[in-house]
Amino acid sequence: MAASFKYWDDCVDPQDMEALWMDPGVRTEWIDVGETKGQKVHLSRDPDGQPYLTQTEMKAVAGIIVCRHFVSQIDSDMICALAELESDRQPTATRYNKKTKEISVGIMQILPKTADWLVRELGYREYDVEGNSNLLYRPFINVYLGAAYLKWLSNYDQQERSEEFIVRAYKGGTKKATSKSTLQYWRRYLSVKESLPSRKVFEVRPMLNGPSASSTPVQPTTGAANTTWDSRASPEDIEEMWNHPNVSKEWSKSGEKRGKVRFSHDTETRPYLSRIELRAVAEIILSKHFNTRRVKPTALCALSEIVSMRFVNGVGPRPGIMGIDYPTACWLYKDLGYKAYIVDSVDDLTKPFVSMYFGAAYLDWLSQYEGR
Repeated sequence: MAASFKYWDDCVDPQDMEALWMDPGVRTEWIDVGETKGQKVHLSRDPDGQPYLTQTEMKAVAGIIVCRHFVSQIDSDMICALAELESDRQPTATRYNKKTKEISVGIMQILPKTADWLVRELGYREYDVEGNSNLLYRPFINVYLGAAYLKWLSNYDQQERSEEFIVRAYKGGTKKATSKSTLQYWRRYLSVKESLPSRKVFEVRPMLNGPSASSTPVQPTTGAANTTWDSRASPEDIEEMWNHPNVSKEWSKSGEKRGKVRFSHDTETRPYLSRIELRAVAEIILSKHFNTRRVKPTALCALSEIVSMRFVNGVGPRPGIMGIDYPTACWLYKDLGYKAYIVDSVDDLTKPFVSMYFGAAYLDWLSQYEGR
């Protein structure tokens, strides 16, 4: 049975509600219609009484989700255009497929079995939805899983896919991504995307250039871009970083303070590690957990440069500085016994020490493959 929401507060967590109030466009729109922070905010209604997100609200939700979990990986405008086509931005929308006898739900029209697969097999556990399909009616949860599915499609069968492939596969499945049956959907998508209002905040653009030795850190901003080392590493690992002479010198020179060390950011506010930080993380991980005769810090640093360009969130479909995906990390943990760090979700792999550890573990396994 479909959910029924009257207020935004009925279908979002307090953290997500606060993020919406922080969006300038949403805040202005809400205040203009008489909404007050601290009181319940009404959802808009169409003539049939069905709740829907305004375009401003939709772009904010997509932008927040992308900035938190999919920076440089998913285009927020793609999410918004698909939401228009799939549900008219209605969080309680459902669609029954007579052929498969399945019901897709929510803004991005997610199948419950797809949601369970994304959570169980790919580790998208930011929201606990496994086994509870009613949660898919919640805008942030539905958009999060829709974006996760788009990310998976973007690297389907281990190939970097075009926007056209992703969109057409989202509509008809990967087997129909080049079928005539999805061509009209692709054309409608292009038309809708072109008509979307321009975004002035939370904008995500294609990555053109990675950070270089001359990149200068930008000042922290609100939202996901304001990421600190302390939020992505344990106190023990942070202490190891401060005890590393080169890191301590670099951090002190840039004015960092214990308890709130900022990542460097590129011009598009994407957090990345300096080469000194990257080398230190590699050295610390290897000295604590591995035989350094088999795995060298120089090899790990070189791989990180190639795979992620040192971006904390990774590049494309590969999360983290070492690009180790969730299934591989789980295999290394469960089957091969690399258990110094626990991976509960794919987001854990955007933590530099966790990503470096499992990258080193994979390299360690490769160095002994078939006894070589």
